[in-house]
Amino acid sequence: RAPRAGAGGAAVVAVRDGGRMGRMGRRAGPCGAGIVARRVAVRVADRERGRDRGRMGRMGRMTGGVSAGGRVAWFHCFSGIAGDMALGSLLDAGADVGEVTAMLETLPLDGWSLEAEPVLRAGVAATKAVVRAREGPVRTHAHVVALVEEGRLPARVRRRSLAVLDALAQAEGKLHRRPPAQVHLHEVGAVDAIVDVVGTCAALEVLGVDTVQCSPVAVGMGMVRSAHGFLPNPAPAVVELLAGFPTEGREVSVELTTPTGAALMAALASGFGAQPAMTVERSGFGAGTRDLDGMPNATQVLVGVVAPVGTGPAPEAPPAVRLPAGQPVALLEANLDDVTGEVLARSVAVMLASGAHDAWLTGALMKKGRPAHVLHVLVDPSGAAAMIERIRAETGTLGVRGQLMSRWPAARHGEMVEVGGQPVRIKVGRGRAKAEHDDALTAAAALGLPLREVIRCAEVAWAERSEGIGEGVELQDRKGQPPPVA
Repeated sequence: RAPRAGAGGAAVVAVRDGGRMGRMGRRAGPCGAGIVARRVAVRVADRERGRDRGRMGRMGRMTGGVSAGGRVAWFHCFSGIAGDMALGSLLDAGADVGEVTAMLETLPLDGWSLEAEPVLRAGVAATKAVVRAREGPVRTHAHVVALVEEGRLPARVRRRSLAVLDALAQAEGKLHRRPPAQVHLHEVGAVDAIVDVVGTCAALEVLGVDTVQCSPVAVGMGMVRSAHGFLPNPAPAVVELLAGFPTEGREVSVELTTPTGAALMAALASGFGAQPAMTVERSGFGAGTRDLDGMPNATQVLVGVVAPVGTGPAPEAPPAVRLPAGQPVALLEANLDDVTGEVLARSVAVMLASGAHDAWLTGALMKKGRPAHVLHVLVDPSGAAAMIERIRAETGTLGVRGQLMSRWPAARHGEMVEVGGQPVRIKVGRGRAKAEHDDALTAAAALGLPLREVIRCAEVAWAERSEGIGEGVELQDRKGQPPPVA
């Protein structure tokens, strides 16, 4: 396996050894899989003791009751869910890719690799679980079950993996009128999908998750391509798997939820609905393949400890008018009437550096005619508690208020141009492009030019390059010489 990424943010890669595993899961080379499996088993042994793992509910669903003090993973499927999105969200939340891979390596499968790739989806940092594998035969449900049972997996990982495969086989068998054991799992029988399913269950184990819960699952519309040709979206298998569970339609002609993702939630989730009362310890986003307008194409997971029943605020009444689903955010605010301008400016900078989506100030007139400012901070809900403490520490305020809301960020990407030999990044969205202020400021200082002139030239240079003109533009420095623009 390649080493984990350092501060530079390089992708984390774990590669399966190419040696063929025998009937006992033995790897080629001096290190046997038994050693790997025993090492993994020691790490998870304490988590296995004394827990009820009975199967309950529809299609062998794993429930593992929600009790105070247990660890829960809540999947927020606001943009749907797929196998790689579920795995990516858990890796993004801190599941060690090396431990996950060590469990996967006990399966008798060759020629695959697992990569945790850092990406952005609508401006939100996420992890894309990329599984690269050679094409193999189409496997039946019985064949895939045999592969999982032959692997030396921790007991709970094996049970969860088999429950997911059983849920999918039951749904496919009903749709094709065949016994579940004889169902050909075209998508899930492939090596990459097996890695997604077992890898997700392994990542839950690495994070010590006792219970899985899920939000209503978003699905798309239109048509999707499958091994059987074009099918309605959501696919019939997704509809069957999520029958009886809450789903939400999106006016997007994209397969937001795949059969693998639906099977994971149908088999593992003990409940569907709003986020349970919990103390969030970790969170992560698992990225889908493409970028979407209006919302991140990602699945969010929150991992934490279940809070005692009765804690937390009462649920709010549903709004009279329903808005389209967007990215969930928390808006934190504090009124400040005794803070200097220098402290205000630093507070905004600190909030942004601490991970806020955005931070800004507005003027206010408080009681007794006192002039003041309101600090606004937009942050992911999982980071709200830490951000509240940061606001208190930086401003000295005695109170912070907040509310939950949604936002709809547009898809965007970055490009680079040069102005007078100075690099300037361009943020490109649908219908517009804008020079990055910090880069333009640095270039203006280096060239001795007005900031607005550098911004204009950078945006014109990008526009000409995009249109294929490629001639650049001229700008005048203070000595009257036109520096070159690339």
